[in-house]
Amino acid sequence: MTSEADINKIHEIPNFSGKLAVVTGAGKGLGRASALSLAEAGANVIAISRTEEDLKSLQSIYPDNIEYWVEDVLGDELYQRIETLKSLDIFVGCAGANKPLPITDLDLDDIRWLIDLNVTAIFRGAQSASKTMLKNNSGVIIIMSSQMGHVGAPNRTLYCTTKHAVEGLTKALAVELAPKGIRVNSVAPTFVDTPMQRESLKNPEFNKTVMTNIAMGRLGTIEDVASAVMFLCSNNASIITGHSLKVDGGWTAW
Repeated sequence: MTSEADINKIHEIPNFSGKLAVVTGAGKGLGRASALSLAEAGANVIAISRTEEDLKSLQSIYPDNIEYWVEDVLGDELYQRIETLKSLDIFVGCAGANKPLPITDLDLDDIRWLIDLNVTAIFRGAQSASKTMLKNNSGVIIIMSSQMGHVGAPNRTLYCTTKHAVEGLTKALAVELAPKGIRVNSVAPTFVDTPMQRESLKNPEFNKTVMTNIAMGRLGTIEDVASAVMFLCSNNASIITGHSLKVDGGWTAW
């Protein structure tokens, strides 16, 4: 008969007390949910966004566990600050955006902007986090990807390009850092139920496409995504690296 103690060994409730986490894109959406979940589980969180008002609101929920840096992931100062940390246990790269247009309507500024934000900034964040984690040969890096990092979609050629790139980064960096005790994984959500997404779903054609492709017939929630982040950061995922955890309701299973 399995005892309660045995069950606890099998599935550890995440407790990140004493751990330091850095979360980019923490002002809104998935980044905010990830920062809150980590803080709730005891982590000391450095929340990063360009918008101080959003960060103050976030900090007010867990003032003892959350500090914030007002930084732009497209600048240089953020990465210098990460590299000056004495240690870092968790890095969650959530900053990102989309530009859903036909490929023929994208100009060079669009291309450069989205690649800089979704690829270069994520790469630099992972790079700086790696440098700090290597001081102690331990840590977890989570990259916020998308189901579109595994499939293609009309009017999302540029976005898919960026997310396929970060899936490649996840795999290569996982292999590189595994011998040093650092795990690297991505989380790949489907369309998530946010005010902005609900507005876009008012378009009947887009709504039909989304709901037809999500086998479970509903949007994801920010809690669904934050739970995946928490799992991959925890000791329950201690042997998992180079993996993309798809929180997609079955979209990529068709």
